[in-house]
Formats: sequence, structure tokens, C-alpha cells
Amino acid sequence: MSDKAYVWFEEQQANRGIDLAAVKAKIKAMKVETPSWGYGDSGTRFKVYKQNGVPRNPFEKFEDAAQVHKLTGACPSVAIHIPWDKVDDYAKLKQHASDLGVSIGAVNPNLFQEDDYIFGSVTNSNAAIRRKATDHLLECVDIAKTVGSDVFSLWFADGSNYPGQVNIRARKTWMYEALKEMYEAMTPSMRMLIEYKFYEPAFYHTDLADWGMAFNLANKLGPQAEVLVDTGHHPQGTNIEHIVTYLLDENKLGGFHFNSRKYGDDDLIVGSVNPYELFLIFYQIIDAANDKNPQIRQASDNIAYMIDQSHNIERKIPAMLRSVLNVQTQYAKALLINLDEVRDAQERQDVLGAEDAVRKAFEFDVTPLLQAVREEIGVPVDPMKAYLESGYDESINARGKGGASW
Repeated sequence: MSDKAYVWFEEQQANRGIDLAAVKAKIKAMKVETPSWGYGDSGTRFKVYKQNGVPRNPFEKFEDAAQVHKLTGACPSVAIHIPWDKVDDYAKLKQHASDLGVSIGAVNPNLFQEDDYIFGSVTNSNAAIRRKATDHLLECVDIAKTVGSDVFSLWFADGSNYPGQVNIRARKTWMYEALKEMYEAMTPSMRMLIEYKFYEPAFYHTDLADWGMAFNLANKLGPQAEVLVDTGHHPQGTNIEHIVTYLLDENKLGGFHFNSRKYGDDDLIVGSVNPYELFLIFYQIIDAANDKNPQIRQASDNIAYMIDQSHNIERKIPAMLRSVLNVQTQYAKALLINLDEVRDAQERQDVLGAEDAVRKAFEFDVTPLLQAVREEIGVPVDPMKAYLESGYDESINARGKGGASW
């Protein structure tokens, strides 16, 4: 990194009233959880493309995830998906993760890939199938207790394709009953993050179709239940940052599944299509972190930042690195917003002044800032370049094709 470039950047921000020491501390403190499934083969409805070198089991997934943390210093935990990551000995997997310098993060139940769930899992009209699905949720609670995880990420594919196909009100009750049983099995330190999606794979109705349904369910369950926002799970044009702000104000924003989308739930590299949206999401979170209300400030500190992606054609580790680096970039830019300047313009009802105060932070090149942070925490200033030169990508080719996938 050029010292001259950073000194110029520091002086530029000081003239705007930005404390770069505080900004750097916040960047260092931000952690992003990567998903185990992001390192394995994945695909579309049409095809799963097999790549050389993808992990053959959960242990190798953690080895690849550890590379991302080693190069960024920002990804100390790895989400697991059950049964994709099912093993005979979870204590052994936990120890393996620890030996690699990472830990097991959120536990994600899978209630959408068995034939029994063709007409739903916890909302199936067949009581035996509902029982099976609920038992799987309880199994995941037991796994979380073993591995030391305190977060569950719940997404349900349950829904219907045609009017009259199902009793929607009855399914609402069954959903609550299943999650209540899981909730009561959780320890006091655990959190249940409820995800929503407005369509797909169900096309007429989805049992948890939007943030309001997830919010209502979380409120009924209790304080350990919160809403998970997947940035790809909304209709086109949705103001996601508005949803984020509302949930923050209600102390019900549990976390994110970051990805990017162009049309549907595309699960593309984070920030690759609409980086300004990601920047504005962070703006709202940072604004809440500076609120006078201590409860709002606390809510902004209790957010699980997680990535959820389907790398269909990209090399897995570089794709994950790119997502993490994009998250850091937009977070760093949002930290450069002068909130006092924004609030002053808002109070004066200066529309363009307020917009400018937000937008100009987005337009800064934060490369010198991020390079300085990386130097200070002892990771490569250019993590992508360091990975491509490390030889790790070539070494894992020995795994061959046919690794772990969906």
C-alpha cells in the first residue's frame, strides 16, 4: 500500500469530520460468516456443473473456508446445512474447525429435498410428515448444542402452486406449532432467525412469503426469534433498506443472507449487480448504531452477517473471497457518511443536500483504507491476489470431480 495514498485519504476524511481510527476499528470488528455449501458443487434447476477440487466432505469444506478467513481475517465462522453436512461425530467436526482457526456458525435445517416434502414439511396436511419435519428441527437444536452454535437459520420451501390446493390458514397454525416446539427446545443463548421468500419453489402462495409474516411469527414465538433478510428474496424494486430499518427499530433484525440478484433469487456474488443497495443497507445499520436510544444501538450490534450463494460457474474460493471483499468495501464506504451532515440537511428539509451527504460517501475509493486495515491485522492487502498466488487452488485439484454438492 502507498503510505502517501493513505495519508491523502486520511486528510481528506478528516476535513469532512470523519474519524478514520474509529472507522478502522469498526471494519476490523465486522465479521462475515461464509456458508459450507458455497464451497461445494451447486447449480440451477437445469444443471449442476461439476468442478475439480470442490470439497468431498464437510471437513474439506472447512479447510476451504479457513483459507478465506486466513486471507481476510473477517470470516471466523462457517454455517452448516443439515443433512448436507451431516457427520457421525459433530464434536470431531467442531475440533477440526477449531484446529483450522474457524468455528461452526449457524445451523441450517433442510426441509425441502426429500420426497416426503413435495406438499410441504412443517405445513404438510399429513401429520406424520409434519412430525418428521419438526423432529428434524429438534435434531438441529441438538447438533447446535454439540458444536456450540447459537444461531439457527430457517428457510421453508413450503407453499402451493394452485388456488384451492391447500388450506392456508391451517398451514399458518402448523408452522407456528412446529417452530414453537423448536423454540422451547433452544437454550437461552440461542436465536432463531426466520427467513422469508415471496415465491419459488412454490408459485401460488408461500407460507412465509414476506418480512411481515416472518416478523409476526417471530413476535409470537418470543425474544429469541428474529427475522432473517435474504437480499435475493424480494420482488423486483423492493426497498430492502426500508425493511432493514423497520426491523431494527422493532429490535427484530436477526441477520442477513447476503447475495446479489438481477431477476429472481439468483444467489450471485454479493454486490455484483447493485452495490449501492448494499451500501444503503449498511447506511441504515450504521445510522441505528448512532441512535440516542440504547435499545436501537444494541439491536444494530446483534446482527448476524452471513453469505448465502450458489456459485454455479465460478471457482468457489475466489467467488467467496470476492463477496467478502465487496461486503467490506460497501461497509467501509457507509462508515464514511457524515451522519451529522445528513441529519442537518434532513432537519432543514434540504432534499438534495441530504441525498448528496449520503451519496458522496459511496463515491469514495476506499482501497487505501481497506489496505491499511489489512496491514494492521496482518493479512494480505490484496487477498484475492494472495490466494491466486498461494498455490492452494491448484493443490485442491487433486480432489478431482464429484465432490460434495446439494
